[in-house]
Amino acid sequence: MSNFKKIIYSLAVILSIIYLIWRLLFTIPWHASIFVLIFALLLVGSEIFSNLTAFILIFFRMLAFKNRRTLTIPDYDSEQPLPAIDIIVVTHNEDVELLRKTVNAATFIDYPDKSKVNVVISDDSNRPEVKALADEYHAAYYGMTGNTGAKAGNINHTLQFLHAPLFAIFDTDMMPFSGFLNDTVPLFMANFKQLQAADNTDKPLGFVQTPQSFYNADIFQFNLFSEKIVPNEQDFFSRDVNVLNGNNDTALFTGSNAVFLRKVVDEVGGFPTDTLTEDFELGTEINMAGYISLATSQPQSSGITPIDLKGVIKQRTRWARGVIQSCRNLHIFTNRKLSWKNRLILLNTYLYWWSFSRRIIYIIAPILYALFKIQVVMANFWILMVVWAPGYFLLHYVLKDTSDAIRNERWGEIQETFFAPYLFIPVILETLGIKARKFKVTEKNVTFSLLDKLYIIPYFLLWSATLISIIKFNYGKFGSEILVGSVITFWLLMHFINLSFCLFIAMGRPVYRKSERFSRQLTGDFWFGNTWYPIKTHDASEGGLSFSLAQTNRDINHLTLQRNQDIRLRLKSTDQYIHLNGRIMRVSQFNGRLSYSVQLTTLAANDRNHYLQLIYNGFNDTLPQTQDAWISPFDELYTNIMVRLQTMERRLSRWLRF
Repeated sequence: MSNFKKIIYSLAVILSIIYLIWRLLFTIPWHASIFVLIFALLLVGSEIFSNLTAFILIFFRMLAFKNRRTLTIPDYDSEQPLPAIDIIVVTHNEDVELLRKTVNAATFIDYPDKSKVNVVISDDSNRPEVKALADEYHAAYYGMTGNTGAKAGNINHTLQFLHAPLFAIFDTDMMPFSGFLNDTVPLFMANFKQLQAADNTDKPLGFVQTPQSFYNADIFQFNLFSEKIVPNEQDFFSRDVNVLNGNNDTALFTGSNAVFLRKVVDEVGGFPTDTLTEDFELGTEINMAGYISLATSQPQSSGITPIDLKGVIKQRTRWARGVIQSCRNLHIFTNRKLSWKNRLILLNTYLYWWSFSRRIIYIIAPILYALFKIQVVMANFWILMVVWAPGYFLLHYVLKDTSDAIRNERWGEIQETFFAPYLFIPVILETLGIKARKFKVTEKNVTFSLLDKLYIIPYFLLWSATLISIIKFNYGKFGSEILVGSVITFWLLMHFINLSFCLFIAMGRPVYRKSERFSRQLTGDFWFGNTWYPIKTHDASEGGLSFSLAQTNRDINHLTLQRNQDIRLRLKSTDQYIHLNGRIMRVSQFNGRLSYSVQLTTLAANDRNHYLQLIYNGFNDTLPQTQDAWISPFDELYTNIMVRLQTMERRLSRWLRF
């Protein structure tokens, strides 16, 4: 990092601290009513903690620049014995066909000695159909009844029967890629070798977390028509923040697609059952026991994320309550076993879940002044500009400069605003000790009902209040009056834009596809007459694929494939051909060639398994991994307005015709 950047970063922090001191000493309305005073204190407290989280993030980014430490995955060390590993797929009540895809993917994982890989299904519902699935794939099965420990209890029960030195955890929907073990186990082997050295000063490796990755668009990508523009909302933590945590040897466990040293899990007493987020708590307990944890940056598994608003809100409510529970269990503020870096990381995680309460306060504060002249900040406009503006804008410049290409701060504020109305109360209740201990697996099948539409109400109320505030506050003002009120107007407009996005997200979007489409360029052939003709696929899904002829010479110009024509295909896999049957549903142009879209019919079991592996083995390239820097939130807002107006116009036209 250059000296100039160090000065800029330091200046941003110093100016922000000066502003916060000024806010505390000179702007609080101490003589106002008790309601106004409480709200004013909540507002300044929110600003302090918002800045604190920004400072912590900047600090760890500067530390990463200074240390220049990046995690490099070594090759397998032939001098070290190859460890056996248990691949545990955890299931509760999920659909068996969803579980099949994950178990199938686990059987295709690469490893130098496949006899040392033991695929295990851990089922706390003791379902016969899951046992039959395990038998079909030659996987071990451990079922149980009467589980009172949720996911943690399920895993603990299964671990009793397993003895490999390493084990991996996968949720039902989280399908491992074939390279999963190649990205994780060599790190343990390298650590084993370091620990054997006479002059060793390294700590033992407790677990390696790979990124949470998803093959379908999340609720922000899908409902905002942004599948090609912004990455999955969880990527910012999994592929950025947690990698930073791992650079400090304290990556957080996020519940799935991680490899553990069995010894340390036994040492800390297994998976904790007194919290809704056993993953967060277990990872910290491992760090407190003297073990390090690492996080890789490249996805080595992929799952499905819910896109219905009710499902997303329930999932995040469980996470929020669980982290608050775990922080209380771990005593993160007083626990002497925590290193100062680990404590900072846990503090930042804890404060993240309070950001939603802060966001509600930020939204309400300018509304109070614009509509009711309730002033919670006692400040002269010009002094405010001198003290607040330089630190605010410089800090945001630094946050933008230090962030990577996954997500910018504006999108972060939109996502924060979206969750705020539904998460701030559960966080407060959990902090006060009012628990919700009931565990419920997030439903991955998209379900919509009329009741779901009610989730739009808080967004609409806040959006309406903000719009009215903008109009009322600026109506009849001219010249210097507009300038003096520009700070209030600025915040009202920012919140209005964020809440507009929230309205569009809550409105939803029709889901037409039964399965996700992947960009997969595969070679193969189709049968016509008595000859196999070469083809190349463009994309594939569980239900079908599209392809073009791989040649354009005279030998195949006579081929005439038409809609509704039955067709036989074979695709080249690593060691065999996968035979498929289907029907041509559409003929179109693709890069100057005819493209044929095929709906697949029945597949033999072996062909089905290999075909599923071709589809799901690798990141879904139809989704972005970085944000499109050329598309601003304003572009996205315009797109959503126009698309939804066009949809309304089409519906109105159809209604008028009838």
